[in-house]
Amino acid sequence: MTTFVELLLGGLSIGSVYALIALGFVVIFKATEVVNFAHASLLLAGGYVTAVLHDDIGFWPALLVGIAGAASVGAAIEFFVMRRYRGSDHSVLAIVTIGVDILLITELTRRMGTDVLALGDPWGNEVVTIGGVTLAQTRIAAFLAAGLLITVFLLAFRYTSWGVSMRAAAENPQTAALMGIKLGRVSLAAWAVAGALAAVAALFLTVFPTPGLERATSLAALKAFPAAILGGLDSTTGALAGGLIVGVTESLATGYQSDLSFLGRGIGDLAPYLVMVAVLLIRPAGLFGTKELARV
Repeated sequence: MTTFVELLLGGLSIGSVYALIALGFVVIFKATEVVNFAHASLLLAGGYVTAVLHDDIGFWPALLVGIAGAASVGAAIEFFVMRRYRGSDHSVLAIVTIGVDILLITELTRRMGTDVLALGDPWGNEVVTIGGVTLAQTRIAAFLAAGLLITVFLLAFRYTSWGVSMRAAAENPQTAALMGIKLGRVSLAAWAVAGALAAVAALFLTVFPTPGLERATSLAALKAFPAAILGGLDSTTGALAGGLIVGVTESLATGYQSDLSFLGRGIGDLAPYLVMVAVLLIRPAGLFGTKELARV
């Protein structure tokens, strides 16, 4: 029972980090109706800036610069690349983001080489034991930080003028533009917010018990993608639910992998995609996604 509780709490913690990444997918999709496959490079960029600077200026200032850097990269992608293709088919724009992702990750990989970079977090390898259940302090910090950021985002999305503008643009961009909402600003802000969230997620993906930031860190965005899909690509609430589902599923499948040996090795990595497919077979729009109706 203790093992199950540890795996469950660990899954909720890493799931909240996946929710941050999934929220970035959702924000951009709601603002532009484009699936952003360059999200992995935003995550890697934010983590790289933090890792490079923390020795010189300290962890917290480096983290703030990393968040700002990833947000700036996201805004630059929107302004210099995506805006030039405005009006193009959304599938074409998605392919463009794949090209951008390849370019950015290639450059970041060249700079990192084979090194595994530490981000200098203050938690180290400390653990907390309560009632026989042991959990790393980094996992607790991840859950609290992700919960706070998601709450702030949802409140801003609901009550600020930016949130109202984004919801209006997502509902009907043509009408929103006629009402004076500047769609370019909404899109730019969405990419910047997604980059900032990715940078925070990069921190908690690379601290203990993982060794640090490396090229493979960007693959976490691929695990968060099923979270966004099964939750509903146009639902902020779905991003949170999907992230937690993926995190818990991955944690339990990995923890009990020896009991699931008949399914083959690496079932923990495959489990989120199996859950995504199962959900989509029942609800093609995702758990909280909007169903599109067509009159024939």
